[in-house]
Amino acid sequence: MSSFLRKLVRKKYVDPFNISDTKLSRCLTTLDLTALGIGSTLGAGIYVVAGQVAKDTAGPAVILSFLIAALASVLAGLCYAEFGARVPKTGSAYVYSYVTVGEFMAFVIGWNLILEYVIGTASVARAWSSYFDSLIHKSIQTFFRDNMPMSIGGLSPYPDFFAFGITLLLTCILTLGVKESSRFNNIFTGVNLLVVLYVVICGFIKADLSNWSLPKPALNSTTDKAGDGGFLPFGFSGVMSGSSYLFLCFWEEVKNPQKAIPISIVLSLFGCFLAYFGVSAAITLMSPYYLLDHDAPLPEVFSQVGWDVARYIIAVGAVCGLSTSLLGAMFPLPRVIYAMASDGLLFQFLGTVSERFKTPVAGTLLSGLFAGFMAMMFDLKELVDMMSIGTLLAYTLVAVSVLLLRYRVNSFNQYRADDGDSLILNDTSSIGYLQQMFNHKLRTPTHLSETVSFWNITIICVLNIAESLILIFLEDFISSGVWWSIALVSVVCLLIFILVYSTWLQPQNQDLVNFKVPLLPILPVISVFVNVYLMLKLSSATWIRFGVWMFLGFLIYFSYSLPHSVESQHDEHIPLSPRSDHRGIVSALHSMTYI
Repeated sequence: MSSFLRKLVRKKYVDPFNISDTKLSRCLTTLDLTALGIGSTLGAGIYVVAGQVAKDTAGPAVILSFLIAALASVLAGLCYAEFGARVPKTGSAYVYSYVTVGEFMAFVIGWNLILEYVIGTASVARAWSSYFDSLIHKSIQTFFRDNMPMSIGGLSPYPDFFAFGITLLLTCILTLGVKESSRFNNIFTGVNLLVVLYVVICGFIKADLSNWSLPKPALNSTTDKAGDGGFLPFGFSGVMSGSSYLFLCFWEEVKNPQKAIPISIVLSLFGCFLAYFGVSAAITLMSPYYLLDHDAPLPEVFSQVGWDVARYIIAVGAVCGLSTSLLGAMFPLPRVIYAMASDGLLFQFLGTVSERFKTPVAGTLLSGLFAGFMAMMFDLKELVDMMSIGTLLAYTLVAVSVLLLRYRVNSFNQYRADDGDSLILNDTSSIGYLQQMFNHKLRTPTHLSETVSFWNITIICVLNIAESLILIFLEDFISSGVWWSIALVSVVCLLIFILVYSTWLQPQNQDLVNFKVPLLPILPVISVFVNVYLMLKLSSATWIRFGVWMFLGFLIYFSYSLPHSVESQHDEHIPLSPRSDHRGIVSALHSMTYI
């Protein structure tokens, strides 16, 4: 049992002198990363999802949904940026969690990133097809419905070969190499931003403030799900549900990851939020939210106000925006697969890199075919419902990993034998566990302070889940001012505050890193809470599908990954002394308790 637990929490060894070695082409600049970040999020979100969320979920308060989602992405992005500054290797949060937390956690994060990118790619391809089809009076849909109908629950009413073809085309572009892909992306992103600016300016010219204070509409076939009217027709719950739709893409293959990743995150998020805020405000001011078109809200809302010429200008922006969004969703997918395959956690042939193109051709083509098949066979709604949960879970695990990393005696695992004794820098033999919880005199971590931090973080995560469940299921009681529900929320908040304060008192390791998350542990804890809350706002059907995906992942991990892991080969050749073996078992038990 102890050997099995050690395998689950074994960490990836990183040579500190060759930390940035990779077979992939590392050629993206800060400008390329910023364009990729903006392009990946200013596609379906601008041209499709903003209108859908306003119409069905949040009403005019969709601007608040985007604000909350942007703040959640900032917090998660800062945690990811610290990971990227410490271990700038290909593989996104997967590699960083492998180095700092352990193999099982890394596999869970990597498996969820694959889900995020596959579903994200398929949903954007489907949105591209639906949007283009709406501009040609739904000719594609009509043809395939008449000639190749599918009447199977949960699947698309017809096979969307157009979405499949789009995905394959972008897959071929990615196969040619990252730099060539980034040039294509930068041009399309520039065109997209010009069209978004046009939409915002023209939309505010035709704005009508009364559309943000509409009375409750009379029920009919158009307004049967229109809520209560006003700025918050679906209440605060609708605002939070709408926030679950926005996600932030991760970036890799940077010339200078320590500096480029934090800068690109800030610039991308700021630009994307301004665009989302402007477009969603414009369309809800131009038309009553419940009259927005479900498939192509932007051109239809301009047609309602008599600006038909805008329809064709927006079409150009939609083609560019959805194409760059599709590229941004596909871009990280083969690289995560490459990293996992190189580590032996996925099948080895997926990690083979082409000498000519410096890209994992097999992984790129296979992931593109898989995403294209999903886009062809599944309805957009089914895809969008699954898109957020993997991202939010990855965000949560990244934030927790940063907390664990900063309070460890040593953050990297270069020390693989019995040299842990030299890391004990403070004598805490006379201090008990409860005393250490509020001991502020240490300047460097000890194994006792690391243990205190570990259990504080573990309990904080459990309390965050409990607080989120209370806020969701007792929402009506809390909003009505029922005293016991407010008292329950207050008690859980107080416990979280005490544990956060105790964690803040613990010493952090002093690794020299170009970027660190500020205000630790407060910002990562807030990130965990927001992500958990948004996850629990998703539907039960989404959780069931997610459970099936995780079950398949566990089958792969325990049947293939565990015996084929590259780190297992390292462990076989590195003997451990009895003392270090004992510490490994204790560490494994701690980590498994957290997982």
